[in-house]
Amino acid sequence: MSLSAGRPVVLSSLLLALVLALPGCAKKEAAPEPLRAVRTIKVEGGSVAALQEFSGEVKARTETRLSFRVGGKLLRREVDLGDAVRPGQAIAQLDPADLKLGQEAAAAGLRAAQVQAEQSAADLKRYRELHEQGFIGAAELERRETALKAAQAALDQARAQAGVQGNQAQYTRLVAEGAGVVTAVEAEPGAVVAAGTPIVRVALDGPRDVVFNVPEDRVTELRALMGRAGALQVRLWGGDGETLPATLRELAAAADASTRTFVAKADVGTSSLRLGRTATVVMERPRRDEQIRLPLAAVAEQGGRSVVWLLDAQAMTVRPQPVRISGADGNQVLVAEGLQPGQEVVGAGVHVLTPGQKVRRYIEPARAASR
Repeated sequence: MSLSAGRPVVLSSLLLALVLALPGCAKKEAAPEPLRAVRTIKVEGGSVAALQEFSGEVKARTETRLSFRVGGKLLRREVDLGDAVRPGQAIAQLDPADLKLGQEAAAAGLRAAQVQAEQSAADLKRYRELHEQGFIGAAELERRETALKAAQAALDQARAQAGVQGNQAQYTRLVAEGAGVVTAVEAEPGAVVAAGTPIVRVALDGPRDVVFNVPEDRVTELRALMGRAGALQVRLWGGDGETLPATLRELAAAADASTRTFVAKADVGTSSLRLGRTATVVMERPRRDEQIRLPLAAVAEQGGRSVVWLLDAQAMTVRPQPVRISGADGNQVLVAEGLQPGQEVVGAGVHVLTPGQKVRRYIEPARAASR
C-alpha cells in the first residue's frame, strides 16, 4: 500500500480525536453558592436609659509636692516611697554650711551697724552742746542729725538682713506640714537642687476623690450634675464590685492640651479608700423613648451609610436596610430611625451577605441534636 493511500485514514483518526476532546474543553458551570446560616435578632423598641462610663483613679483630695525654700546640696532623705508621715516629721536635709556662713556675716553686719548708730548718737549729743554754746552753726547740727538718721536706717536694714539669713539657715531642714503618705520620691541624696525643686510628693490624709477624664461631647451633661449628691456612681475594681455614690466636685474649664479631654473629680465621701485604686464612674444619661438596641456586629457600613440586614421570613432572603445611629451603650448601638419593632435583623456575619441572598436560620448544636 502506498503512503498516499494511508493519509485519509490518519486524518480521519485525528478528526475523531478532536471531536471527542471538545466536550472536555467546554466551560464548567459555577458551583451554586452555599446556603448560609444566619442568626437573627427580633427588633424590639422601648425606653432606654443609657449609661456612660468613665475610667478613673482614686486620689487624695490634697497632694503636696514638698520642696526646700532655698537651694543647696541634698545631704539625706529621711523617708521613702509609701512611708506614712506625721506633722513636723523630718523629710530631708540640705548642707547648711554656706547658709550658716551667710548668717554669721549678717550678724557681723548687724553689730557693725549698731556700733555706727551708737557713735552717731553720741556725736549728735556733743554737737548739740556745742551749738548751745555758740561754737557751731545750725547747718552743722543738721548734718549730724541726718547722719544719725542714716545710721539708724542702716541698723534697721542690717537687723532685717540678719533675720532673713537666720530663717534661710533653718530652711535647710524640710519637714512635713500634715499627716499623709509619700506617693513619689523626686530627688536623691547628693543632688544639688534649686529652691522649689520637688523632693517628695505627699498625699495628705482626708477626703478621697476619683479623678477621671471626660470627652468634649459629655461635658455639658456632666456639668449639669455639679454638686448634686449621689448623681454619679463609682464602681471599684479589684474587689467585690462595691459601688459608692459620688458627687461631682470639680470639672476643668479647659481641655488638656494632649488628650483633648476635661479632668473631672468626684467626691466619694470617704477617706478609707486605698490610693491608686482603679474605679469606674457611671453617669446615667436622660431616658430616650422608642430606642432600638442592636449589637455592634449587626451594623455594617455601605456607601457611607450605616445599614443592617433584614430577613424576609417568607422568601428566606436578606436585604440591606439603611438606619440612623443615635449613640452607643457599651457593646450595643442605639438605632433611632430605619427599623420597626417585629422585624428580624441578622446579628452577625453581615460583611459576607449580598442583597437577595438565600439564607437559612442558624440552629444551635444542642437544639439540633435534640431533634
